[in-house]
Amino acid sequence: MMKKLATGLAAVAATSALALALPTAASASTTDDYSESWGPVYSQHYQAKASGWIGVEWDDDQESNTVSVKGKLWDLDNRSYDEGGKCAYVKFQASDFDEDWSTVYTKKYCGYPAYKRFSFNTDDASSIRVKVCQIDLHGSYPKNCGSWEYLYTNESE
Repeated sequence: MMKKLATGLAAVAATSALALALPTAASASTTDDYSESWGPVYSQHYQAKASGWIGVEWDDDQESNTVSVKGKLWDLDNRSYDEGGKCAYVKFQASDFDEDWSTVYTKKYCGYPAYKRFSFNTDDASSIRVKVCQIDLHGSYPKNCGSWEYLYTNESE
């Protein structure tokens, strides 16, 4: 009887250990090497705002990565366009491993007081930064920009 009880307890312990290990192993393959919420980031005069989440996954050799950014862009300018009201605008830049910056994503949203969701991916980035501005309804030049906010640098891992 004691042998059956010990064998049964060992089987339960092994099954429980396997059950506990499986979700952990499965989640380990889908987790990011770095992830963080960011924002809010504002334009000058707080008439536009963005916030969201960033995740970075490195390859097995730690030589290449994929950066995923998700967020919301709010138009907070309640003036009509005739009164000088402007749309919200967000710009993201990535630095490659040679420290060269380039624009990887922009989004314009006109729709006070609501927001627009956005998401994008970029590869092989050593740093990501964001700037929130305003832009005329039919304009192509951002105005009233806030400062650059760094969302990720490979030193932050």
